[in-house]
Amino acid sequence: MQKLYVVIPNWNGADRLRSCLDSLRTQSLQHQIIVVDNGSVDESVEIIEKEYPEIILIRHKRNKGFAGGVNAGIKYAIQHSAKYVALLNNDAVADKKWLKNLVGFLDDNPKTGIATSKICDDKKTHLDSTGDLYTIWGLPYPRGRGEPYTNKYDADTLVFAASGGASLYRIKMLEQIGLFDEDFFAYYEDVDISFRAQLAGWKISYVPEAVVYHEIGATSGLIKGFTTYQTLKNLPLLLWKNVPWKLMPKVWPRLVLAYCGIVFSALRRGQFAAVIKALVVGAILWPKKLIERGRIQRNRQVPTSYVNSIITHDLPPNAHKLRALRAKWWRLQGKTE
Repeated sequence: MQKLYVVIPNWNGADRLRSCLDSLRTQSLQHQIIVVDNGSVDESVEIIEKEYPEIILIRHKRNKGFAGGVNAGIKYAIQHSAKYVALLNNDAVADKKWLKNLVGFLDDNPKTGIATSKICDDKKTHLDSTGDLYTIWGLPYPRGRGEPYTNKYDADTLVFAASGGASLYRIKMLEQIGLFDEDFFAYYEDVDISFRAQLAGWKISYVPEAVVYHEIGATSGLIKGFTTYQTLKNLPLLLWKNVPWKLMPKVWPRLVLAYCGIVFSALRRGQFAAVIKALVVGAILWPKKLIERGRIQRNRQVPTSYVNSIITHDLPPNAHKLRALRAKWWRLQGKTE
């Protein structure tokens, strides 16, 4: 029997943790659950210790973010000879065949390093993600987010990236490319590890039969300015580490334009502290990411043409202001969309 672990990062999630854990208790495939608590001050730890004694509990004294949280659980799984490790958000509920479908897919597809799920909202009416995409503008986005819950994407199984909120990772791949980048803390760390997997020659697949229901933004919404700070800090890091030099002339100028738009919008909302902090921390991390980039690109197993082929050559669907600006530019050039 192959060893299978599910890692759940938790920070003050007592009000939704039970639903998540109960859905894992009913899975049709045997597994071991690891909860990594990131310094919660609510009743999360007490709930786990009293009501879920079978769960492995790893406790951090402070919040290490999504990346730092799941890495602790992944390291435990590796140390205990796991073949696969799944990640699940503490505000998500898994269908009873979720794990079975993900594991079955990786078993049948040895070149696939990550299998991701059909993630729907908690009301079961709209999609949250059917795999993530990375655009020529340097902006990732979850495919299908906000669209009605249908089978629209179920035939398109190859994706650029997997959502860290509900995916299964092959340990062999993680041992090759490394774990989540803890400098990201949260936001786009799952796209970063997926990008590294793609560069190393692994495939990433969407498994529509593996379904979870997610309470969108339940954790990130607890901290004011959190999304703005993490977005502005991490978008450049994602590019510096992973985009091949030959693609930089296409991606970098577009990201600069989009980035400036995000900054101006944040400033108009009064999020001055989040913007300044993101710019300062990002600048401090930049030399470190260039060093990491050297290692990643030296070990790249795919040509630039392949990377170009799996990038989406368009804006994210919700980038309305950029789309309007682009349309004006095209009209000046005598072009049409």
